[in-house]
Amino acid sequence: MTAEETPDPARRTPRGRQRSLAARLVFVAAVWSAVALALAGVFLASLYQRASERAFDTQLEIHLNALISGMLDTGDGAEGAPATLSDPDYSGDPRFSLPLSGWYWTVRQAGRAEILYASKSLVGDPLNVPDIGEKDSSAGFVAGPGGDEIRVLQQRISIGETQYVIAVGAATAGFWADIYEFARMVALTLCIVGLGLILAIFLQVRIGLKPLAHLRASLSAVRQGDAERIDEDLPREIAPLAVELNALIVSNREIVERARTHVGNLAHGLKTPLSVISNEARAAGGGPLADKVSEQAAIMSTQIQHHLERARMAAQRRVIGVSCETEPVLARLIRAMDKIYQDKGLSVGFEQTGAIRFRGESQDLEEMAGNLIDNACKWASSRVSVRVAPLNDPATSREMFTIEVEDDGNGLAPDERAEAVKRGRRLDETVPGTGLGLSIVADLAALYGGTLDMDGSELGGLKARLTLPALGRV
Repeated sequence: MTAEETPDPARRTPRGRQRSLAARLVFVAAVWSAVALALAGVFLASLYQRASERAFDTQLEIHLNALISGMLDTGDGAEGAPATLSDPDYSGDPRFSLPLSGWYWTVRQAGRAEILYASKSLVGDPLNVPDIGEKDSSAGFVAGPGGDEIRVLQQRISIGETQYVIAVGAATAGFWADIYEFARMVALTLCIVGLGLILAIFLQVRIGLKPLAHLRASLSAVRQGDAERIDEDLPREIAPLAVELNALIVSNREIVERARTHVGNLAHGLKTPLSVISNEARAAGGGPLADKVSEQAAIMSTQIQHHLERARMAAQRRVIGVSCETEPVLARLIRAMDKIYQDKGLSVGFEQTGAIRFRGESQDLEEMAGNLIDNACKWASSRVSVRVAPLNDPATSREMFTIEVEDDGNGLAPDERAEAVKRGRRLDETVPGTGLGLSIVADLAALYGGTLDMDGSELGGLKARLTLPALGRV
């Protein structure tokens, strides 16, 4: 992959697809809390229902035992006298006497369906209870005279050789109402507790992740050039990360400095032999060989200058935490051009929309903009316009800006504009230069993830549009 094709990390993940770590933590905790509280609510409601059933059955059992005691007639109480069955006329609870009150009792002979005695609350209606079979006691639910659900306890007793089954039942409407009310209150209470837990988890996550926000701000300060190191005063869990990032920044700077040193050494090492070759060719007094050697030495010098410049730009592009304001750099360039081309009487206008910060080194910005402005001043008749503005492009997640340089010269044809940015290509040999200026601008812009475009100007000449990354969204 070439330097021009190197993907920018800022373009890899659109902002809309980014996932929040805090949202993940809160979501997982909220789901777990909701499931745990729901299970706890079901468990509590089940425990309450079982306890209510036991309490209900205990109440029915008390009435059943009292009813059995009232049925047994021991005569005059003489010792050894057999017990007999009598109508108990049990009124231990007034509800057994109220018609269809929901509280009933019956006495029947075991194995037979006809009822011997019944509570007044039945008012002649039957209480259909299941056959107890061979069991001594049973409990269950049946339909009462009014269609209501009845909880019934049955007990088998023996009087002499005869067995009887006594049944006591009560409507469960109030029983279930209490259970439903308890379940509703439990659900409401657990919902309030759950909301409180989610709020507490949210605050815990926000406070717990606050050091990461501090780390991000510190890293942003380094990226913007406001600081040289990341603050390492962080919790011990993420402090090693800050230390490693600082080591990476230092290593990056050292690599860049070594690359610059090597580039400089290579430039000096090659320039001297080329100068010797050129001088020897000129000293030979001409001739086909000397002319060819001089021509090839000039081409080698141009090639070396171009590739060394690309190496220098690539090294600078990878410096972390470098940025600069655009307005001071461009204003300084325009003042220099006014002095250089004062004999032409040029009018160089400058306009910038808002405060813009270039995400790169000021030397690179000065070289790119300087080449474009200098080129425009060379070909302009009387007027050059420089405009800087932010680029609002929804198709990219990066913050970009443009530098437009226009002149009122003769301009270029569409096919000539593509030729103008080719390395070493000069469309007019009468103007001094190496033909590398626009090529260097295009290469350097590509290294920063930008572009250089040529178009016709409204002033009548050429418009160069340079797009570069601004310090904004990451």
